Amino acid sequence: MASPCCLHLPAAEPQAGRIARQMESEVRRIEQKYSRYQPDSALSQINQRAGQSTTIDNETAYLINYARVCYEQSDGLFDISSGVLRHGWDFRHAQIPSASQRHALQQRIGLSRLQLHGQQLTMPADMELDLGGIGKEYAADAAAAIARQAGIHSGIIDLGGDLHILGPQTGNDGEQQPWMLGVRHPRQPEQAIARLPVYQGGMATSGDYERFFEHQGRRYCHLLNPHTGWPVSYWASATVLAPSCLLAGTLSAIAMLREAQAENWLRQQQVHALLIAPDLTITPLTPD
Repeated sequence: MASPCCLHLPAAEPQAGRIARQMESEVRRIEQKYSRYQPDSALSQINQRAGQSTTIDNETAYLINYARVCYEQSDGLFDISSGVLRHGWDFRHAQIPSASQRHALQQRIGLSRLQLHGQQLTMPADMELDLGGIGKEYAADAAAAIARQAGIHSGIIDLGGDLHILGPQTGNDGEQQPWMLGVRHPRQPEQAIARLPVYQGGMATSGDYERFFEHQGRRYCHLLNPHTGWPVSYWASATVLAPSCLLAGTLSAIAMLREAQAENWLRQQQVHALLIAPDLTITPLTPD
C-alpha cells in the first residue's frame, strides 16, 4: 500500500494472530489485483485493453460502479480516470505541466465515457483507470469483514491512515469507551492537531501534505481537479467519519475537490467531519 499499515486487535483474543494473517492476506490480494504499479494486475490488464470490450469479475464491477456513483454525486470531480494528469504533474521533481499539456490530458478524462453493462466493460482507447482513491479504503473494509466474521468486534485496521474501527474498546471498569483517534497536523504530519472519539465505522483524511512541492510561495499538492487540471488549495485537510472506510475516504476526497463548497456539501451528507484551512483554522461539522 506504499504506506505504514497496522492491525490493532485484542491481545486476549486467542485466534488474533491467525485472523490477523488472514486479514493481511486479503489486503495484499486487493493491492495486487488493483495496483497500477503491477503490470499483471487486473487493473493494468483493463487499461491495456482500453478501446475494446473486456469482461471483468463481480468485485471489479462493484468498484467501478461505486466510482461511477461518486463521479455523479461529485459533479464529475471524483473521477478515477483523472489519474492521467500525473503524466503532466511530477511532485517528486516539482514539475508543473504547460497549459497545452494539461489541456491534452484533460481530454482523456471523463468517466461518463465509460460503459459498463453487467460485467462487460468498454472504455475509450485513450482512457486509464486508477483505483488509488478507493483501493486502500476498500481493503480496510474487507479486512474488517474478516475480523467480524471471526467474532472480533473491537480494534482498528489502519492502512496508511485510512481507518476502519471494528468497535469500541473496553475500559478498566468494563465499560465500552471510544477510541481517541488523532487527526494529523497538516503542517507537522507527525503530530496530531485534534483528536476525535470514535466508537465504530470508517475514518479517513484527505490532505495537501501527502505529496506536494512548493514553488514561488505556492503549495502544489497531488489532489488534482479534473475540471481545471490544477491542484486544489482551499483546504489543508478534510477528515470524515462514516459507516465504512470506503465512504469516509471518498467523502473526504470530494470535500477537498469541492473546495469552497465543501462545508455546505458535507453538511448535506449528514456526517461528522473536520475541515482544516491552510491557516490551520479548524471547522468541525456534526449531523443535524
